[in-house]
Amino acid sequence: MPDHDLGHHGDREVAPGLVDLAVNVRLPRPPEWLRQELVSAVDDLAAYPDPSAAQHAVAARHGRPIGEVLVTAGAAEAFTLLAAALRPRRAVVVHPQFTEPEAALRAAGHAVTRVVLSSSDGFVLDPALVPESADLVFVGNPTNPTSALHPAATLRELVRPGRVLVVDEAFLDAVPGEAESLAGHRIPGVVVLRSLTKTWGLAGLRAGYVLGPESVLAPLRKVQPPWSVSTLAAVATEVCCRPAALEEAEKLAAAAEADREYLVNRLAGAGVEVLGTPRGPFVLIQVRGAAQLRLRLREAGYAVRRGDTFPGLGPDHLRLAVRDRSTTDAFLRVLSGLVANG
Repeated sequence: MPDHDLGHHGDREVAPGLVDLAVNVRLPRPPEWLRQELVSAVDDLAAYPDPSAAQHAVAARHGRPIGEVLVTAGAAEAFTLLAAALRPRRAVVVHPQFTEPEAALRAAGHAVTRVVLSSSDGFVLDPALVPESADLVFVGNPTNPTSALHPAATLRELVRPGRVLVVDEAFLDAVPGEAESLAGHRIPGVVVLRSLTKTWGLAGLRAGYVLGPESVLAPLRKVQPPWSVSTLAAVATEVCCRPAALEEAEKLAAAAEADREYLVNRLAGAGVEVLGTPRGPFVLIQVRGAAQLRLRLREAGYAVRRGDTFPGLGPDHLRLAVRDRSTTDAFLRVLSGLVANG
């Protein structure tokens, strides 16, 4: 049995009345243009969903053949499909990272080998740490919760004949220019996962997709439940691939980057250690007594994500979502006081 609560996610930290720094969804609600598209699609709900338009939109967005796209009910469904469809001899999950890949593998009866990166070097990915015998490897980029962005060249070093490399790019559209992305590259054995929920405020809708070789996606299609992608999720996927939406996403990524740097600087000024070089819309901090600090922050009105449920992290780690500067300022006033008073 796993020694961490792999089913714990940031939404468990949130409660009415708390300022949410625990969930990595950037927008509090979808933008108005997206809301209008979804409302317009409500009249189509009597018909069974058809994600083919969304599939074509994703293929065009990433310059891939239609057969290399699978639209899913969020990136989380993709982990379940991969675990159900593939028969790895040795599955490896690079930690610390999102716990759903390991949870899905274990639920499907697969043994999991953990490769745990170190905070001492900023969670740098060394391809040599992954066993040569691994035929299924999961890695996040940028990684939740460390916010580390691995170079595309480093990820390519993990490619092997007979190996499926799954790169979770759920937060890649929050990185300006989508730096280090493999989504537009057709590499044998490489599967890329994308999510729309983080940038567009769609966590409740479940919208995502998988990119990869047809030979890998074919068994996933066979185990995907019929109509798992709702009409509204398919519409959201299609319209969020339009050029205007991609331009807006780039602006949101630039804003998130500036807000993250502001948060990092404010944390440093408060004497709080930020681990690694964060590149995603969240940061990982290490502070003594983090478990008690998290509870005291809740009492003060703030929800933050505990870190000890992630393999490779411990009770002194907390993850903070990047928010606007006024929210950061208010939070840092509370945090600084709590840290100063022990």
